Amino acid sequence: MEGKEDYTQDGTVDLRGRPALASKTGKWKACAFLVGYEAFERMAFYGIASNLVNYLTTQLHEDTVTSVRNVNNWSGSVWMTPILGAYIADSYLGRFWTFTVSSLIYVVGMTLLTLAVSLKSMKPTCIDGICNKASTSQITFFYLALYAIAIGAGGTKPNISTFGADQFDDFDPSEKKLKASFFNWWMFSSFLGALIATLGLVYIQENLGWGLGYGIPTVGLLLSLFIFYLGTPIYRHKVSKTRSPARDFIRVPFSAFRNRKLQLPNDPLELHELELQYYITSGKRQVYHTPVLRFLEKAAIKEGSTVASRPPCTVTQVEGAKLVFGMALIWLVTLIPSTIWAQINTLFVKQGTTLDRHLGSAFQIPAASLGSFVTLSMLLSVPMYDRFFVPFMRHRTGNPRGITLLQRLGIGFIIQVIAIAAAYAVEVRRMHIIRAHNIAGPKEVVPMSIFWLLPQYILLGIADVFNAIGLLEFFYDQSPEDMQSLGTTFFTSGIGVGNFLNSFLVTLVDKITGRGERKSWIGDNLNDCHLDYYYGFLLVISTLNMGLFLWAASRYVYKRETIVVKEGICVEIGGKAEKDTSLGLQV
Repeated sequence: MEGKEDYTQDGTVDLRGRPALASKTGKWKACAFLVGYEAFERMAFYGIASNLVNYLTTQLHEDTVTSVRNVNNWSGSVWMTPILGAYIADSYLGRFWTFTVSSLIYVVGMTLLTLAVSLKSMKPTCIDGICNKASTSQITFFYLALYAIAIGAGGTKPNISTFGADQFDDFDPSEKKLKASFFNWWMFSSFLGALIATLGLVYIQENLGWGLGYGIPTVGLLLSLFIFYLGTPIYRHKVSKTRSPARDFIRVPFSAFRNRKLQLPNDPLELHELELQYYITSGKRQVYHTPVLRFLEKAAIKEGSTVASRPPCTVTQVEGAKLVFGMALIWLVTLIPSTIWAQINTLFVKQGTTLDRHLGSAFQIPAASLGSFVTLSMLLSVPMYDRFFVPFMRHRTGNPRGITLLQRLGIGFIIQVIAIAAAYAVEVRRMHIIRAHNIAGPKEVVPMSIFWLLPQYILLGIADVFNAIGLLEFFYDQSPEDMQSLGTTFFTSGIGVGNFLNSFLVTLVDKITGRGERKSWIGDNLNDCHLDYYYGFLLVISTLNMGLFLWAASRYVYKRETIVVKEGICVEIGGKAEKDTSLGLQV
């Protein structure tokens, strides 16, 4: 019989609901079964997303603005549906079973998409080089497959990464140290899948066939799911300690509004909070009071509810709501960076198709393959960040992460502003060469190497090591205990809204700038428009957004909570809030 000390201290269980054995479950040996799925899923997603704009324009014969809008709308949906998937996981099915159902939907979508690009009846016909537009049934089937993938991603994306983080016990110092590196290496596997897609699958799609290019990741996805389920006996599962965490969050602002006429006590200790014994017995974490969003604290005024059936909210519940509102403010200032990221699979690709893509006399680089340099720079930067930068900064700052989460985001956003500045400068040069050589035709090649685009791709890859991984870790770490899947959707939904925002901006700019006889900034003929103006516009709003981020970050207060470990001993997680004078952020 196993001793009490052999079990995990965070209350995780196995699939049958029995306490999880610390020595036989979780940690990296469990995550090894998960990272394979992440790599193959990212390979499938980027195998579609990185070259979808080319498929829509060359195979379904959509115009540039329509194809960019459709790519953004689909990508936005892929990143927005996780909100529903996370809610179902946190409130009903749990992460494992939500992932299981959703992964099957994902595979069905990939299978349908492979059929859509493989069967002749599903593609427009061409006679003597003149192609018909896709029929209604062909378009319907293609987009049905695409959006089935978006629905499947809604349940897999927010739950697989958080399920991986659940494999590490926060109460065990050695496991907590391993967890500090988890998101770095998790994203490393994601980048690896993206690299295979942008280097290999894109070439296969354009040279060997779209069906093979989509069929390979479909088979890979099935294989990764098989490997995932082999690890089932050693997975740890978190038990939800709240019946409906989202309902608790919604209750706080409503209760505060109901008590709006009541006076807040001067001492926060006079607010309603349960006894420490309750948190010891239930295994929940008690969150400390913070001096922000004081209005919400009216939900915890003891005199606010005299009806026994409607007791006041606890300070912990109020602080959970504060965390969500605080994360929402940070989320808002991530939308413009997500819009910049959306250029990689849309306008950057179309821009690349106009340039000289030859490597040697015979080989021509697919424009979408340049996205591999984003991934390569990520793959090189992640180990350097984790093995060199973090230990160096940890020694300097004393912070276990080296720098704070918001400092990490700030550095990433600054690099991203430099990246869009580089994109603007390169486009200005491209337009200069076009004028110098009197190039006007949409299919004329600009005598300028596609490798001029490398700086913007590489810089965005380095920026992503800071802001993409930082955002995923930030929203997981700062979410209320029972809302970590839902909290992670702040990360995914930010990317989704960024894609929708880019779709809106492209459409709006095209309509405004293309009125009358004027040339649109973003036309079908990129050799006869002003894409440089659009990049300049993105540079301006990115710079302004950076200022807003610094303002929002300076007002954010990190989560501080008490967890109860062996024999009722309390341990504080988060530490005392202090000012970080390097960026004016709080840690």
